Order: sequence, then C-alpha cells, then structure tokens
Amino acid sequence: QVQLVESGGGLVQPGDSLRLSCVASESISKIHGFGWYRQAPGKDHEWVAILANGVDTYTDSVKGRFTIYRDNAENTIYLQMNHLKPEDTATYYCNKLLRPLPWGQGTLVTVSS
Repeated sequence: QVQLVESGGGLVQPGDSLRLSCVASESISKIHGFGWYRQAPGKDHEWVAILANGVDTYTDSVKGRFTIYRDNAENTIYLQMNHLKPEDTATYYCNKLLRPLPWGQGTLVTVSS
C-alpha cells in the first residue's frame, strides 16, 4: 500500500511561513482525497485541512492562513502555512481520507519567538 512521508517542518517565529510536503511512495492520481492533521503535545490528533474532489476545507483556526494542494505529477500533497502562530505548534501528519493509513512520523512545526 502507499506510504506517505511528511517533511518541511522547523522552528519559525510568529508570522513566518512554512510549506509542508507529503510525498507518496506511488501515484496519488487515483486517490480522491487527502488531509493534513496535527497533534500538539498532550493532545489528540486534530484535522487541519482536507482536499477532496478538488474542494479544500479548513478547520476554523487556520482558515485564511493555510492552503492545502496536491501535485499529482510529483505524488505530493502540500500544506502552505502563512502567518504562523504559537498555537500552530504541533507535529503535522498527512493521510488519505478513505482507508487512512497508520500515522507516520510526521513533521514538527514549532512557532516561537
């Protein structure tokens, strides 16, 4: 089955931007939907952004700041994060919407001054 590997996290200051990448081990062209999720320390996973059938949806706390998009040619799903806030600090994961995979290692985003 397809494997997903997240990258692009790091330590940034409030107001900065990051672009996260989720690279699939095989073609994603026939996978209809993906999501980005995050887990802050001591908390459960929460969904952040979903892209399905060309429609993107965001949790309220990131609307207007984050953008999810996919590049089928690169087998990659991206999360562009702008105007980052300290409360965005978390490990970020991507996953399929249908028959989700076990969580991978994710990529850590730390927003701190």
